[in-house]
Amino acid sequence: MEPDKAVCCPAAEPSPPVPTEPEEANAALARLAKAIAHPARVAIIRLLVRREGCIVGDIVDELPLAQSTISQHLKQLKSAGLIRGDVDGPRVCYCVEPGTVALLKALVAGL
Repeated sequence: MEPDKAVCCPAAEPSPPVPTEPEEANAALARLAKAIAHPARVAIIRLLVRREGCIVGDIVDELPLAQSTISQHLKQLKSAGLIRGDVDGPRVCYCVEPGTVALLKALVAGL
């Protein structure tokens, strides 16, 4: 991380429980899988996992997509709970939500 860029995301939320009922687990997995069902969203998640926080401009610099396109993908990832966006002055800092990523991994492992 560059020295002039502070970490802008607070501590992670606790991991949500893995559903024990098959129907609930299926629905949770389908919702999360839909959120990462685009290569750009997978690339955004990979980028955010490597970093402690990114503003949209940092993501735009890394991916060959327009800012508006990245913003739409961020909206979908945030809606699914895989990332969060925290206001840091005039910008929004995005970071991965490790608890939800852990839930996704557990649901996939349960297949």
